Amino acid sequence: MTTSIPDPIRFSPIVETSEDDEAKTNESLEKSFDYIVRRTKAEEGRAARGVHAKNHGELVGRMRIRENLPEELAQGLFASPGEHPVILRFSTNPGDILHDEVSVPRGLAIKVLDVKGGERLPGSEGETTQDFVMINGPVFSAPSAKDFARTLKALAATTDRAEGLKKLASAFLQTVEKGLEKSGLGGSPTLQTLGGAPDTHPLGQTFFTQTAYRYGDYIAKLQFAPASGKPKALAGEEIAVKGRADALREEMNAATGEAGGTFELRVQLCRDLIAMPVEDPSVEWSEDLSPFVTVAEVTIEPQTAFEATRNERLDDEIRFSPWTGLAAHRPLGGVNRVRRRAYDKSAELRSTLNGCPFHEPKSLDEVPA
Repeated sequence: MTTSIPDPIRFSPIVETSEDDEAKTNESLEKSFDYIVRRTKAEEGRAARGVHAKNHGELVGRMRIRENLPEELAQGLFASPGEHPVILRFSTNPGDILHDEVSVPRGLAIKVLDVKGGERLPGSEGETTQDFVMINGPVFSAPSAKDFARTLKALAATTDRAEGLKKLASAFLQTVEKGLEKSGLGGSPTLQTLGGAPDTHPLGQTFFTQTAYRYGDYIAKLQFAPASGKPKALAGEEIAVKGRADALREEMNAATGEAGGTFELRVQLCRDLIAMPVEDPSVEWSEDLSPFVTVAEVTIEPQTAFEATRNERLDDEIRFSPWTGLAAHRPLGGVNRVRRRAYDKSAELRSTLNGCPFHEPKSLDEVPA
């Protein structure tokens, strides 16, 4: 017997419910980001991002939006078929530049260029870019904005300290994490955040927004997955990181310099606000209830993913934020609401300390080769 899939939920402001003390949560996040950025500036001589500081590779490519998408998927950026240049930034979660033996969740930031028309999100008026910020796991490690702030405060206290202990802890937590996965209990986002993430190749991993976004008339989460060529071949491949501080950068260069490939950008529409909550990103949305559906392909050609001077310049000049883009893709939920001001202030501080203003690129000609 086949069970029909419910219709997608239409977006309405009532799908969001603010916590009473989000202003205090904002203040806590801002203090944590301020501490992390100033600490890395003092240690490294250059201010890095408050989160996802270590850049493992930055790639450029082309996104092709599929033709003849059904109405529920032909929304916002994806309403019209066509091609857009894209920038992909691969990173790891913490705000300090760690040895790769400390294995933490991987991040992917996507910047889509040449996005014209449509109401813009506050702060990105006049720009022509759309950002999506993702992690290599389907759920966020904290169920609320308040819990996110507490976690970041704890991580901030460890910034640039006791790297040797972090390596030992990471090795132990990876063993525990693998045990959970083998037992069928599934991975633990908390253990992975603390250092128990698997040492798999970034190019072959699947990334998720984890939090909900508005998707035009609807609500969705997004997924970015390897589809063919080198990315697909590297899916699940483990990297030997022992004694290699920058193993991920080295492996990214070896892979992308050899061959290109394609990824798929997929959308999962919210079809039940109870089973697929907007405010609690620690709950995984069931793919049985609402499967991910491909709306676009991203193609990359062979290229160098990491070169120190180039990538440092890119990090100084370009920022990624879920709040850069179209109002049709407005980030939803408490975690996203508090990230908006905290990310802005952190970016402003980083720009000031480094003496380098940010800008939104109009074309790939503005990206250093």
